[in-house]
Amino acid sequence: MKNKKPFVLSLKEAIGLSKRELGGKGYGLVEMTKLGLPVPPGLIIPTYVCREYYRTGKLPKQLMDMVADKLKMIEDKVGRKLGSVHKPLLVSVRSGAPVSMPGMMDTILNLGLNDEIVEALAKETGNMSFAYDTYFRFVHCFSRIVLRVPREKLDEAVEEFLRSRSFRVLDFSKLSHEDLKELIWDLKKVVRRETGKRFPEDPKDQLKEAIEAVFRSWNNPRAKAYRKLYKIPEDLCTAVIIQAMVFGNLGQNSGTGVCFTRNPSTGEKELYGEFLINAQGEDIVAGERTPIPIHELKRRFPRIYKELLNIAGILEKHFKDMQDIEFTIQEGKLYILQTRPGKRTLKASIKIAIDMVKEGLITEREAIERVDMSNLSQLFKSRIDPHAGIKPIARGLNASPGIATGKVVFTVRDAEVYSSKGEPVILVRPETKPEDVRGIAASVGILTTKGGMTSHAAVVARGLGKPAVVGAKDVKIDLDNELFKVNNLIVRKFDIITIDGSTGNIYLGRVPTIKPEIPPEVRKLLKWAKKYGKQVPSELRI
Repeated sequence: MKNKKPFVLSLKEAIGLSKRELGGKGYGLVEMTKLGLPVPPGLIIPTYVCREYYRTGKLPKQLMDMVADKLKMIEDKVGRKLGSVHKPLLVSVRSGAPVSMPGMMDTILNLGLNDEIVEALAKETGNMSFAYDTYFRFVHCFSRIVLRVPREKLDEAVEEFLRSRSFRVLDFSKLSHEDLKELIWDLKKVVRRETGKRFPEDPKDQLKEAIEAVFRSWNNPRAKAYRKLYKIPEDLCTAVIIQAMVFGNLGQNSGTGVCFTRNPSTGEKELYGEFLINAQGEDIVAGERTPIPIHELKRRFPRIYKELLNIAGILEKHFKDMQDIEFTIQEGKLYILQTRPGKRTLKASIKIAIDMVKEGLITEREAIERVDMSNLSQLFKSRIDPHAGIKPIARGLNASPGIATGKVVFTVRDAEVYSSKGEPVILVRPETKPEDVRGIAASVGILTTKGGMTSHAAVVARGLGKPAVVGAKDVKIDLDNELFKVNNLIVRKFDIITIDGSTGNIYLGRVPTIKPEIPPEVRKLLKWAKKYGKQVPSELRI
């Protein structure tokens, strides 16, 4: 590269570089490292290396030598070595664009395992189930993302195995390490059949391929669709973050979670989020398991909760904004894996901005710059008339506020097709995945039966200002017949439902609504806007 900038930097060496160079994830890790917070050691390949990759079509020649050199710093710090059968180092390889694109690009966890090293990990930890659980996760993830084996082919192999053992779902707690070993073998056979190649056993080869896969994910279909939706420039590219793994799946004294320093729906100053015991981070955002509310952490791990609360306060004061934090607990020790400005509703955006002025974190002028005045009319949309006496057919979690009435559809394609015809639709899914973003954008509301308040569906819906109800356990979806059941009630494709993202209620048909009054926080914001000459919609001028 002509500018002679370094290809690889440790987190400490990257202090002082911009978010454009480090990506949002890398920048957050660097700032937290500077603050002395418990961040696993790592290194960053900046965004300009990704741009070089797209310019030449290949990784720079010196890149992997530089990665190996910097990786020694991580190995020395944690006392582990990538590829070693004595205290092996496992790493995560994550994407990180300068602008938040949640779930749109790819991440590979648990990299560094092979058939020999997994046995060494099992022996070291004395936990065969943990070792093979981790290996299974890695092989499935690497095969799908790096080797580009179709996910449905991998999932078919898993489902076939589960049927042969009479298991209904993939519940790692019910599978022995021998079961997992056989599952891994089945996945590797799929890889050989689909690619004509063996699954790579050398961790150095795994790392090189993973770095290129993360660069490649900048231009995957869902990332391109997300950038188009949010008008994000195509040339920003992604950084790659390589970090020592910490494990939330090491038993009942370990776990993983996501939390916001304030409520992203209402703006209230409270720790808001969820966690799972004996799990890895992907388990939460994927929505496959319904997590535990963050306040339960206070009861189960009071010391960890207190530490997390303190870190939340430090990060808010440092970044002067509400933060979205990912964390892992490994055998009773807390690690922070990410911090970034949290996506929030318009209502929350206003309250947070005003409260932060009161707290002396930002100025009045900064507060009005943080709120899109052209969207204020969203706050005056109708809400369900509490005196109408209409009973919901089911309830879920109130993930993103607002009322949405529309025809039920079960696929992203139907959401796009019927929305393009001017028909309001509500996308109903067990859970949403990053590739579903186009369907979420096309729908007036989202309903899922799995996942929690920090699942993909909840985060993306809040970012788009769309109502969402998630984790509606009483709703039983039959995707083959395009219907869902609630007890004896059957709701079919194109039937009309109403969801209330403020309460989590789900109604059959249309419901009576009323217009809300202008909240006091909005009046205050409008006065500040007038004071500083900020333009607001004519109907909102005071």
